[in-house]
Amino acid sequence: MGFQPRIKSRRNINHEFTKPLREKGKNKARRDGREGKSKKEQTIIPSAVEISDGTLRRLHTLGSQKFGSSPFSDHFNRWLMNVKAVLSEFESNPNIKIDEQFDQERSQVLSLVKQQLENICSIETFLGQEARNLADSKRNLEQIKMDYLTTAKEVEVKRAREISRLTKNMRHLKNEQDQVIRTKTGIFRGISRKTVEKKEAEITQKLTAEQREFELATLNFKAIKQKIRDEYERRSRPVFNEITSFQKKLDDGETDISLEDRWFACEALIDAVNSLLQRNSALSSS
Repeated sequence: MGFQPRIKSRRNINHEFTKPLREKGKNKARRDGREGKSKKEQTIIPSAVEISDGTLRRLHTLGSQKFGSSPFSDHFNRWLMNVKAVLSEFESNPNIKIDEQFDQERSQVLSLVKQQLENICSIETFLGQEARNLADSKRNLEQIKMDYLTTAKEVEVKRAREISRLTKNMRHLKNEQDQVIRTKTGIFRGISRKTVEKKEAEITQKLTAEQREFELATLNFKAIKQKIRDEYERRSRPVFNEITSFQKKLDDGETDISLEDRWFACEALIDAVNSLLQRNSALSSS
């Protein structure tokens, strides 16, 4: 038997674990399959029916959209951007053939509703000024009331002081008159009747004068109070009318008047889309 040399094993063999080529190939194929599927899903384009139904539905929703509270103009730009985004998605779909008529109709509707919303913005800006005017008018009316109350109080203090003085004088003269009458009936002796009668006449004259002054003072203060009341009415009436007018405008501003314009715009766009779809369908059939 011939000599067969022994094959020595290599000492520097790398024993690190490596996947078999077949398994690597399977993993790569699986990964490539997933990526291919993902790319395929991303390139799916909605059909003409799908994109049309979605567009009409979203336009109808935007046309009925209500904004929560004023100022409603804060929502206008976002609403317009949403409408344009819906139309852009519809127009960019390759299954839809956009023609010149649709382009004109869409441009006209968007231009018109944009102008209408800008007008409403101006109205809301005006209402903002009206709100400031309302606040100024309310402060003005409050000052008029304070002036009236201050003047009325001063007049009342003067009236009370004057009436008190006159009443005190009449009470004093009445007491003197009673005393003279008692003297006249003979309680006090040694005083001539002529002197007593003269004294009585003087007191009666003074008492009559005080009573007349009392009556005049009462009428005078009544006239003064009426005068300052008339002055208050004269000053406050136009301010009150201003407040009523400003308040009515602001109350009307609490209603979103853009809703009707936005609804008509979306309905017009819906009509334009439907007309375009009919023309597309006619072209396909021919």
